[in-house]
Amino acid sequence: MKEQLWNPWHGCHKISEGCRHCYVYRSDARYGRRPDVVERTGEFDLPVRKDRFGEWKIAPGTLVYTCFTSDFFVKEADAWRPQTWEMIRRRSDLDFLFITKRIHRFYECIPPDWGDGYKNVKICCTVENPDRAAFRLPIFTQAPIRRRGIVCEPLLGPVDLSRFLGPGIEDVMAGGESGPEARLCDYSWILDLRRQCVEAGVRFWFKQTGTRFLKDGRLYRVPRRLQHSQARKAGINYDP
Repeated sequence: MKEQLWNPWHGCHKISEGCRHCYVYRSDARYGRRPDVVERTGEFDLPVRKDRFGEWKIAPGTLVYTCFTSDFFVKEADAWRPQTWEMIRRRSDLDFLFITKRIHRFYECIPPDWGDGYKNVKICCTVENPDRAAFRLPIFTQAPIRRRGIVCEPLLGPVDLSRFLGPGIEDVMAGGESGPEARLCDYSWILDLRRQCVEAGVRFWFKQTGTRFLKDGRLYRVPRRLQHSQARKAGINYDP
């Protein structure tokens, strides 16, 4: 499947521990940009743009990673979001995926015709520790969402997802934290998430190790360029 990044707006606010060392904040700091100012981007209407031949610039069948330099449910984007929903409806031939830490705003942000969810939209909820799992997942799993996944990244401690896993969850993705101030990720936490997924029959993906990775009592400092490949080498991804 082809993949495309679409950031209709940029900028966000830190709301939980998983945001502390946000990669968007690090990136914006390098360019002197304020990451806490939410602004529409120049690619706001990218999904409905056509080339000079009248063909969609984003080809049908593409997986569109949506709003990865912000949060799709951030309050400052409330005025723009209806237009994005309209574009998503219009491009029913694309699959849109976004990750949110603001699932508590779900009912304020969905369109009037949402029903039990759009077939071409997958919503992933981030839970980085037990506190956020306890707050976000009851909302997430009870909300009318057709396609959903759980993202444990950056994983900051052991998390018990077992009571939330089931047929309604497509997959769980886990990974450590990157960057110079990254907090530790313990491999035992990753393995325990995998065990929970295997027992529930839910797909599991170990995405990346993070910078500070503890395995069998030994702390590894993994360069950014190797964090994804080292996770793949673990060979623990699970697809029922």
